[in-house]
Amino acid sequence: MNIIKRGLTAALFSILMLTGVHPAQAVPVASPASSVSAASAQAMPEPVDVATARGLLDILTVAEEVTPPGYSRAKFPHWSTQSGTCDTREVALKRDGRNVEQDAQCRAISGTWYSEFDGATWIDASDLDIDHVVPLKQAWKSGAADWPVNKRRQFANDLTLPQIIAVTDNVNQSKGDKDPGKWVPPLASYHCTYARAWTQVKHHYELTVDQAEKVALAGMLDTCDS
Repeated sequence: MNIIKRGLTAALFSILMLTGVHPAQAVPVASPASSVSAASAQAMPEPVDVATARGLLDILTVAEEVTPPGYSRAKFPHWSTQSGTCDTREVALKRDGRNVEQDAQCRAISGTWYSEFDGATWIDASDLDIDHVVPLKQAWKSGAADWPVNKRRQFANDLTLPQIIAVTDNVNQSKGDKDPGKWVPPLASYHCTYARAWTQVKHHYELTVDQAEKVALAGMLDTCDS
C-alpha cells in the first residue's frame, strides 16, 4: 500500500507542476481527509534570517569533502530520551504535527503532518522520517569524525537548532547524506529556509563546506529575496 500511495503522490506532484499549481496548494491523495497547511503546521525552530545566514556562509571554512574511515550511524547516538518515555524522534513527530495523539509509549498513533520538503500531507506517522537537516554522515565528512561521542550525540538530537524535522520518508531517503550541491528539497519555496537552516547548523557546529555546497547555498539564499 505504501508503494502505491507514494507512486500516486509522485504522479500528482508531476501533474501539479505541469499545470502550474503549487504542490503545497493541494493535498496529496495519501491523505484526503486532512487540510493542514504549511502556515498552520508547527515546525522546527526558525533559522537565522537571510542576512545573518549570508554572513555565516561567508565565514564557513571551505574544504574538500572527504570521508574519514570508520563512519557508522551508531557513532552518533540518536533518538535519545527527552522526557519520560519520549525520545527525540517522538518529540519531533509531536512538534511538527497537528492534533497528534500518542500512546503510553509516546508513539504517535494519529495526527496530521505537512512535509516542508515536498508539500505533501500525511495522516500516518509511518509515512514520515525524522530528517537531520545536516545529515550525520555529511557531518562526519565535514569535521564530526574528530568529535567526542558526547558532541555527536548532541548533534544527532539537537532540537534547539533547525536541525531536526519530520518529512516524507521517501523524499528523505532520496536525500541521503547529500549536501545542497547535490540535493535540494523538491519544493522550491522551501529552499530559502533550508539554506538558512543548513548554514546555521554548520556554523554552530564549526563544520566545513565544500565549494559546490557553498555556491549552492548562496544561490538558495538568493531565493529569499524573490
